[in-house]
Amino acid sequence: MKPILHALAGLGLLTSVPALAAVSEQDVVAQYANVAHAVFADALQSAKTLQGSVDTLLAAPSDANLQKARTAWKAARVPYQQSEVFRFGNTNVDEWEGQLNAWPLDEGLIDYVVTGKYHHELGNVGANANIIANTSLKLGSDTLDLANITPELLASLNELGGSEANVATGYHAIEFLLWGQDLNGSGPGAGNRAYTDYVQGTGCTNGHCDRRAAYLKAATQLLVSDLANMEQQWAPGKDNYRAELLKAKPDAGLVKMLYGMGSLALGELAGERLKVALEANSPEDEHDCFSDNTHYSHFYDALGIENIYLGRYQRVDGTAVKGASLSDLVAAKSPDTDKAVKAQFSKTMAAMQKLVDSAESTRSPMKFDQMIAENNPAGQALVKDAIAQLVVLTRQIETAAKTIGVDDLNPDTADHEF
Repeated sequence: MKPILHALAGLGLLTSVPALAAVSEQDVVAQYANVAHAVFADALQSAKTLQGSVDTLLAAPSDANLQKARTAWKAARVPYQQSEVFRFGNTNVDEWEGQLNAWPLDEGLIDYVVTGKYHHELGNVGANANIIANTSLKLGSDTLDLANITPELLASLNELGGSEANVATGYHAIEFLLWGQDLNGSGPGAGNRAYTDYVQGTGCTNGHCDRRAAYLKAATQLLVSDLANMEQQWAPGKDNYRAELLKAKPDAGLVKMLYGMGSLALGELAGERLKVALEANSPEDEHDCFSDNTHYSHFYDALGIENIYLGRYQRVDGTAVKGASLSDLVAAKSPDTDKAVKAQFSKTMAAMQKLVDSAESTRSPMKFDQMIAENNPAGQALVKDAIAQLVVLTRQIETAAKTIGVDDLNPDTADHEF
């Protein structure tokens, strides 16, 4: 994907065409809010499509309907991953995000696992709770009632016993329920849950198919309602977070934008999602570990960062959302800096594209969990290059910030050293 290039005004080369008016900081912050609303609106709509596919699967379990639900899940990840750049700097998004995208998770909390191939967090009291198989759970002196699986119950079980690995809701809980465990380690292949896990009565596999269906339905319902709430927070013409952002001084909005870009690029994507998995050679630490969709999640995270710099977003229906951008502000101060930032975005997206190309190769696909394997120097090189490009990109973002008067940006490193 190539970044959208902005025209440079005022070069004096076409004197018959008036120069474009300079954009204001307020224009840029307003476009940031426009992009946020479009991204969350798309994430909501794609989640509703996923919900419809899940309902079809549960009403008529079949391999074809399971595959359709999996395809809908992957499609739902495209806009959602492009929303993650709004986490950093916007407290309302960051506090909300955990219920939708927390990972890695100890899947034994939710459903059956193959014990010999299940590696959970040490000391996690909920690691083998198996909510689907049990109508109650004893936790210390308390007994939790799990009989009625509802969105509210599932939300209350997140971080059960104080463990962040106890993730009961969100995209990855749904992913596990659609794919099951990936038992292939660093070898080829994703999870391979059978549709018969949702057959009611005769033909049900692995037991408790009624509760498994109830869990999947409730988790999907919660995902849709959570996204609906966030979409409303960015909708125009309302008394909401968007209104608060636009009432504040625009330089505060610029800081949020730049901090979000740098923090996602450095601490989260380069650090938590790429470096941690690579150094541990651990499929357990890959982002979409059940579906082997990690390469796309990383790509769209990076694209989301680029979207903010360029003030654009391509909606799921193909509509382009374009407007005043950080790029415009930087170019007005230093065309060379803007050119350098765009060039680094091109290099970064090329590195992310290589992860996708490798994973989606028709001849010899190599998914992310294979790339990070200890005995795969070629695959590791792809991941290391992606990390390196993201690190350089973060430095370029810091330079762009200084160019428009934002000093000491200090993006979140998540305690990683690069």
